[in-house]
Amino acid sequence: MNAAVPKIRMGFVGGGEGAFIGQAHRQAAGLAGRFELVCGAFSRDPDNNRDTGATLGLPASRCYNDWQHMLTAEQALPVEQRMELLVIVTPNHLHVPIATQALQQGFHVFSEKPAALNLAEVRALAEVVNSSPGLYGLAHTYLGYPMVWQARDMVRRGVIGALRKVIVEYPQGWLSQDVAGQGNKQASWRDQPEQSGLGGCIGDIGTHAFSLAEFVADQPIEQVCASLGTHVPGRQLDDDAAMLFKMASGASGVLIASQVCAGEENPLKIRLYGENGGLEWRQEEPASLIHRSLDQPLRILRSGVGQPWLCDAALQRMRLPPGHPEGYLEAMANLYGDFATAIRQGTEAVGVPGIEVGVRGLAFVEAVIANHRGDAKWTTLACNP
Repeated sequence: MNAAVPKIRMGFVGGGEGAFIGQAHRQAAGLAGRFELVCGAFSRDPDNNRDTGATLGLPASRCYNDWQHMLTAEQALPVEQRMELLVIVTPNHLHVPIATQALQQGFHVFSEKPAALNLAEVRALAEVVNSSPGLYGLAHTYLGYPMVWQARDMVRRGVIGALRKVIVEYPQGWLSQDVAGQGNKQASWRDQPEQSGLGGCIGDIGTHAFSLAEFVADQPIEQVCASLGTHVPGRQLDDDAAMLFKMASGASGVLIASQVCAGEENPLKIRLYGENGGLEWRQEEPASLIHRSLDQPLRILRSGVGQPWLCDAALQRMRLPPGHPEGYLEAMANLYGDFATAIRQGTEAVGVPGIEVGVRGLAFVEAVIANHRGDAKWTTLACNP
């Protein structure tokens, strides 16, 4: 009988009481079943930090007042006790300093996106990642959905023929009004350039649409022609974006990202068209992948363990039989599961977006902003080969 593989000891920076994304990360890690929460610096508010730790069953000695103290104290513990993986779920401006110090002290890092505030900063982080023994993963959660992998596999196998058109859209409605002025903390820091970065909507959700398009199409976006808008008075950063783009193969595309589409929830959607057919996937209906063909009836592929028409990469990311919905937490859990395998086997984190995705995301944001502000019709992403 094989010996049990020990769970990976995990710590958090950020994600205190009232923070949605921190709780989502903990639930996803729990669903993956291969992690144990051992410490945290959950909030700058001492009461929130203490209460979060107590709610999660942590001893007071492993609930730290700040992340610097946590890294130093954890490194001083015996190897069999100390944290192995640091999860970063803070506002954007802290992603690089925390990840840099954690990697330099020998910890693995799994960070919320975007990886940094700007392209220069993420490039500096990439140097640290590439020179450190620790692994680095980025929480582009939508790339954990099984049917996203199925769509990518079908594009790769030429099921729809040579790619011609990609349309990806991510409309939200939660910033249709001045909710930051009404006291919404999540909206407030997202509109502060020093905390969020140069982009508002384009950095927050536009990077999700961008990474999804590149992943499923299995090729890079090379150029953009973009327009940004800010519709709510007093807002500093963009809340609406639309653009054309060109891909490496010559395929053309359209990307729309907006947080002022009143009434919308989270309908991230991608459509891809080749010479022989098309594919469509929607985040709000993640178990379905629509396949259109020139000479066959439309068909809908459905997720579920054991479906013989699905690719291995998709099946490996499913837990339940057909008809049992799996969603956002399961997709994030897939990233955590792949990261755990890489940590324990000492291999590359296959299936987990890494620093290269972070670099491309910031190059995308800066190219979009430069194109919007400038006179050039097309702007090339700075990180293209």
